Amino acid sequence: MKLNFIKRLDFPLIFCMTMLSFIGILFIYSAGINSDKNNEFIKQIIWFSAGLILMTAITMIDYRKYKKFIPHIFAVSIIVLIFTFILGKNTNGATSWISLGKRVRLQPSEFTKISFILMLALFLDNTEKLNERRRFIMAAIMLFIPMGIILIQPDMGTASVFLPIFLTMCFLANIPLRFLLLIFSTIVLTLIFTVLPIWETQIARQSIPIIHLLSNRRYHILMALISLIITIIAALGRILFKTNYYYWITYFFGIITMALFFSLAGSIVLKPYQITRLIIFLKPEIDPESTGYHLIQSKNAIGSGGLLGMGYLNGKITHLKFLPEKSTDFIFSVISEEFGFIAGITIFILYLFIFIRIIFIMKQSSNNFATYICAGILGMFFYHFIINVGMAIGIMPVTGIPLPFLSYGGSALFTNMIAMGLLMNINSRRLDF
Repeated sequence: MKLNFIKRLDFPLIFCMTMLSFIGILFIYSAGINSDKNNEFIKQIIWFSAGLILMTAITMIDYRKYKKFIPHIFAVSIIVLIFTFILGKNTNGATSWISLGKRVRLQPSEFTKISFILMLALFLDNTEKLNERRRFIMAAIMLFIPMGIILIQPDMGTASVFLPIFLTMCFLANIPLRFLLLIFSTIVLTLIFTVLPIWETQIARQSIPIIHLLSNRRYHILMALISLIITIIAALGRILFKTNYYYWITYFFGIITMALFFSLAGSIVLKPYQITRLIIFLKPEIDPESTGYHLIQSKNAIGSGGLLGMGYLNGKITHLKFLPEKSTDFIFSVISEEFGFIAGITIFILYLFIFIRIIFIMKQSSNNFATYICAGILGMFFYHFIINVGMAIGIMPVTGIPLPFLSYGGSALFTNMIAMGLLMNINSRRLDF
């Protein structure tokens, strides 16, 4: 069935996206008006305009025609990630940018989110009859390739986005829950094991024997090896005796073993200040002039906004330069200070409508490949929203994850608009056969 150009556009999605982008541009201007970054809003307008063209092009080309190119796109994105790690530009402690001339910089890890969604959707669609364990292992390998490369840049915030994308898509693809819990538990436990030594010294500020073992690299390795031996013995018991008792011992100690080894690697790759940023939200006042400064000022800005805000361009914490990273990580704080609680609720409603619309498109899609793409985009947007807003109000760690359509940044904005193009593409062809 052929649809004309107008019918291919999803106006509810376009309205929400445009409103958020417009609000973003207004407050990027506000954030930079008294700083040396007062041209950021112009760049954002240019990126948004270019993004509209890109989004329209993606909407018009049938997404099913992308299938044969997806493995090549994913392979190229991995190669670019490796190239970025080797020759990229270091910004805020992470080598995650490549320069195209003096004025243009790209963050390849942002675009890799889309290539990963497409690749995983293609894989899950083509392997529905495959053995569930093998299907899960292959999908997990697909997850850890880009995630691992981004982690060693190191950019933990961007790397973490791949997990909710993976879990959302695999859940809808009927991957057994125990397998998904294996991935989720391993990553969460890895994070806990990684931050506990820093938590002991920076927040608890007392020696806790069991945690102190993780701080000593030799004891850490010893615990990992003991756990590995238990896992191997239990796995052999499972093979020989075929009982669930040994299966669950293998399952739980396998999680602990992987978490211990991964956390050991994390403590080597990540610098202490980067680990501290992950837990400082628990008690930012212990370091008010350094790692806790961002959160304290962000909460002050949001609190000072009250119900109706201090007025556009009148945010004191914003314009007196107390609030750092105000056009990117903490754009929500700028908006809340100047337009108050009302603006915050308006933004929540716009995002909620986008989430509901994605779920509608996902349910109405004509094939599983489209459903998986929608699920991945939903996971990506929802995670960005929850983490960024949670970070601004002080209940989530500062990870540098931007707020979709609102935060300053061309790579992130292009990625989000590509995702919107895919959603409209799928929605406009749900009746095509």
